[in-house]
Amino acid sequence: MLATTDIHSRLDEVRAKIAEALRAVESDSGASVVTAAVVGEFDSKGAKAEGAENARDAVIELEQAADSARVAAAADPGLGGAARESVEAAHLAICILKTEV
Repeated sequence: MLATTDIHSRLDEVRAKIAEALRAVESDSGASVVTAAVVGEFDSKGAKAEGAENARDAVIELEQAADSARVAAAADPGLGGAARESVEAAHLAICILKTEV
């Protein structure tokens, strides 16, 4: 189990992946507004997780947002491969962190 300071450090890494995914989706002209909104919510949950007192609960909540973003990206027929892969990478990053807390 990671110490709280380590969790917050790792959350910074995850937040970077989420930010990349959000940029990729927002710059993808084929992305639906729904996908952009769901990935935007994933980003918002990431920001909220950084300041959370209970890091474990924040990681679990963030993983739920990641699951939603992944499903939205997979279901969006107009989303390009690079954006889809970026969302997958952000999802994987939080899933890995969850196994460590």
